[in-house]
Amino acid sequence: MEADPATVVDDLLAARHSCRGFLDKLVPQDVLEQLLTMAQQSPSWCNSQPWQLVITRGPATDRLRAALRDHSGDSDGPDFPFPEQYTGVYQQRRRECGWQLYESLGIAKDDREASRRQTLKNFEFFDAPQVAIVTTTETLGVYGAVDCGVYVGNFLLAARSLGLDTVPQAAIAMYSAFLRNYFELPADRKVVCGISFGYSDEQHPVNGFRTSRAPIDEVATVYGE
Repeated sequence: MEADPATVVDDLLAARHSCRGFLDKLVPQDVLEQLLTMAQQSPSWCNSQPWQLVITRGPATDRLRAALRDHSGDSDGPDFPFPEQYTGVYQQRRRECGWQLYESLGIAKDDREASRRQTLKNFEFFDAPQVAIVTTTETLGVYGAVDCGVYVGNFLLAARSLGLDTVPQAAIAMYSAFLRNYFELPADRKVVCGISFGYSDEQHPVNGFRTSRAPIDEVATVYGE
């Protein structure tokens, strides 16, 4: 029996999570090409398709990991401003996610050193063997970044459909100038985020928790007759 499309999508959305512990296992080239082909179907304003990716694999990822680790004490700042602050329900959700992460790893709330070490794992790509740096063109401004956000969402779902796991990483954008220089990107390419991807280490405790989602009546208002 053919699977109901809505059920397939719902299952993929439910199965996707931010993976923070990867196996040392490369994604085969044909699977990577299929992933990129699927994600390329993403819609964009006027079909501008502003996203461009730089993808490292294996040794290239290890070199980038080492270079970024050496540079991580000297942030260049992101190309797109990070949130000024989290307040109200947004702060509550952020804290909930953070405490779940720390609890999964046995990190006490007041253990700042352990917290710092875990934060630095962002710049080691959580040991993923592949990482994609997503950029947009400067001239399209914030809407180019919005289009890239649509692309990232589709990349994550396409990856899950292929048995891959992912973690989108805004933290990597803190080093936008470094990344432009490292990859010799044009000055008008602005870093949106990174996506570390590969195969989840299911035995790693950090992959054992899932974040909650707000109920629909908190995020959508429907007007009828």
